[in-house]
Amino acid sequence: MPRLRLMNAAEQVAEHLRGELISGRLGGIMPGVLRLEKKLGVNRNTLEAGLKLLEEEGLLIPQGAGRRRRIELPAGMKQPSLRVAILVGDGAERRLDYMVELQHRLGIAGHTAFFAEQTMGSLNLNVNCIAGMVKKAGADAWVVLAAPSEVLEWFCRQELAAFAVFGRRRELPLAGVGPNKPLAYAAAARELILLGHTRIVLMTRARRRLPEPGLSERAFLEELDAHGIPSGPYNLPDWEETVEGFHARLESLFLISPPTALIIDESPFFVAAQQFLARRGIQVPEDVSLVCTDASQDFEWCHPAISHIRWDTRPVVHRVLQWADNVSRGRKDTRQT
Repeated sequence: MPRLRLMNAAEQVAEHLRGELISGRLGGIMPGVLRLEKKLGVNRNTLEAGLKLLEEEGLLIPQGAGRRRRIELPAGMKQPSLRVAILVGDGAERRLDYMVELQHRLGIAGHTAFFAEQTMGSLNLNVNCIAGMVKKAGADAWVVLAAPSEVLEWFCRQELAAFAVFGRRRELPLAGVGPNKPLAYAAAARELILLGHTRIVLMTRARRRLPEPGLSERAFLEELDAHGIPSGPYNLPDWEETVEGFHARLESLFLISPPTALIIDESPFFVAAQQFLARRGIQVPEDVSLVCTDASQDFEWCHPAISHIRWDTRPVVHRVLQWADNVSRGRKDTRQT
């Protein structure tokens, strides 16, 4: 019978972190001491002693004073699966049902999937800041949700494997997937026009409007033009992407020539618009018609039903899993679906 080996606190820390490194849950650059101290619940001296043991094994490489350690696994210890980072526009997108399912399914497939520490929104869509975060994360592959063209173009110039879920991916040499929504946007506008609406406004994020309207937004504007309703900034207004900016734009819209119909992109903004209207005694659908461009489980509890665009998320998850499998096998995959 082998002798029982009792480990001191530093050895226990090293043992735990060694497992994180080998499994791929940690890769690239080691998290900072303050973050590890908080996560593991040990004092700094114990943590530093455990990290020193991993340095002696060659798993961590010191980078100098004030710099985080670099992770360096021997070839025979590296896992064949991928470390897949998921980059979203804001924190709420991490809670989307299909994003949660995607992270779970990637894990079942043997990969390590995690959400990037920061979002594109928290970095103000600044490509240089996003590039710095990506390089520090140590991921093998990136899934990027609803990114503007500048961000996706940056990923195209890197050796990293990247996959675009929605976003301005058309004509870029990277894999991607997304629902074909332009027809649905046009149908929503057409239905509202047939109901007698002429002042129809689409509220959507800046990355969908700028530097020029996306395909779905163009389909909406073209449908207005086709029915003799001149389209312009009133129909696709700019607004600062903050809570204050969203409500300020709604205030200005309803000050003069208030819209009789609103198409709201994404369910969180839809709920905010409903609250705005309710506080001002504006009734839906009696005074204003509301349409959401996405589905939400919350809508199932609403009566009368919420008008919205519904699409099947399963092919999106399946396509990302297929891409991750191809990348892990060394196969080039830039197909867009």
